Amino acid sequence: MEQCKIERLYNLEHTIAKSLFQNIEYPWEILPKINEYILELGKTLNKDEYDQIEEDIWISKTAKVAKTAYIKGPVIICENAEIRHCAFIRGNVIIGKNAVVGNSTELKNVILFDNVQVPHYNYVGDSILGYKSHMGAGSITSNVKSDKKLVIIKNNQTGNTIQTNLKKVGALIGDNVEIGCNSVLNPGTIIGKNTNIYPLSSVRGTIPQNSIYKNQNEIVNKI
Repeated sequence: MEQCKIERLYNLEHTIAKSLFQNIEYPWEILPKINEYILELGKTLNKDEYDQIEEDIWISKTAKVAKTAYIKGPVIICENAEIRHCAFIRGNVIIGKNAVVGNSTELKNVILFDNVQVPHYNYVGDSILGYKSHMGAGSITSNVKSDKKLVIIKNNQTGNTIQTNLKKVGALIGDNVEIGCNSVLNPGTIIGKNTNIYPLSSVRGTIPQNSIYKNQNEIVNKI
């Protein structure tokens, strides 16, 4: 399951949460640690650069946050991020530099690396989105299986599986990934860096890096 490892998916120089990923092999192992990490990291942030607007909410002075956005801590919003009208941030969220969280987008237990865009009607829960990844309008992460069993990570090519021991795992999306409009990323989906997902896709398992996902039976390498 080499393609699922943190080092294959993410450039850690593009997140304020770099230290959280140290000495951890797989990204889903990060998910239960986000809450405590934000609470500890927030205490160390430079008060000249961040406003602590509530006990557990830290927002960069250069971030743009719409008055109509709802923010529940713990949350860290980094430099030059843009939180648009009616964004719904439910807690345990790190929003990276220059990231965009758009109209009616909902975030819960999520790390967005720098320059991530979730700008239009997205749901992102129990997920990690890598540097410059983008979710098209209406695309979502599904984070709970319909049978409510623990999420399993599956390698589509080999059939090998890893048990996460977690009931809630959304998508682990690598750097520079493009998710097409109205796509659903099923629980435990892993998408390798530099990959494109066609609109209206239902994606599950592991999708290789540098590929184009047309459907579950047609995944081609980029030329």
